[in-house]
Amino acid sequence: MSRDSSPSTILVAVDGSPESDAAIAWAANESAIRRAPVNLMYVIPPARVDWPIDIMLEPPEWYDKIAREILERAKKTFQTSWRGTSSAHVETTIGNGRIVPVLSDASKDAQMVVTGSRGRGALHRLLIGSVSNGLLHHARCPVAVIPSDRPSVHAGAPVVVGIDGSPSSEAATALAFDEADRRGVDLVALHAWNDFGAYLGVDVGADTEWRQYEIEAHEVLAERLAGWQEQYPDVAVHRRIVCNEPAYWLTEESRRAQLVVVGSRGRGGFTGLLLGSTSSAVVQVSSAPVIVARR
Repeated sequence: MSRDSSPSTILVAVDGSPESDAAIAWAANESAIRRAPVNLMYVIPPARVDWPIDIMLEPPEWYDKIAREILERAKKTFQTSWRGTSSAHVETTIGNGRIVPVLSDASKDAQMVVTGSRGRGALHRLLIGSVSNGLLHHARCPVAVIPSDRPSVHAGAPVVVGIDGSPSSEAATALAFDEADRRGVDLVALHAWNDFGAYLGVDVGADTEWRQYEIEAHEVLAERLAGWQEQYPDVAVHRRIVCNEPAYWLTEESRRAQLVVVGSRGRGGFTGLLLGSTSSAVVQVSSAPVIVARR
């Protein structure tokens, strides 16, 4: 499929931790696949004084030196991980201010922001757990969360996408097809035709009425995929219908996948919520990198 080669960057949150290094390595591969430049960003937070009054102060001068050293190591990690056919385009940026707002503001000019799943929380090190969570709620583009201890999978492992028919799910489907196409791998489309049976304590597969809902779910999934399969004819799609607990089944699929894509908010969430329970759960426990597609 032909694409517009957008010059917008892949933004990577850097803090010098092993989790940050995993995010950088993944971003290097994504950069090669997308032929997109990368911006490695370290944010220096303001110094905080809690007593006698709660105020924010300018960080000490030595903080800037630490930031430059961390970014220099990050750039070397990126270059070591680079597998593209042409030279890599990577830049480094030091931000100043509250970490999540600074990264979120920078993300408005990015096609994706990449962060580690969690990090180190002492002194100058970012709390990547809270940073990744903040980005999932406030970033202006898709957010990729990369686990540092993910098991190795073969290059042909599929991309997995969770589909529930919501607008966020549609954005996730579009992104998942694009990722599978760029990688030349299959796509596993997983749809939970009911996500509350487990909470009711009932066997949702035993009743005839529930069987009918399952049949309808197959029809809905086929309908949701039809247009995308026409746009991406080279992507082989494997449909999976499960009866409930989408987060559990997506996590199971992540063990055999190279990437999982979910929407930021699903059909079951209140419109005021910024991140759905399924997306949040998958990000926390997925074995594979997860991209949360934000509308």
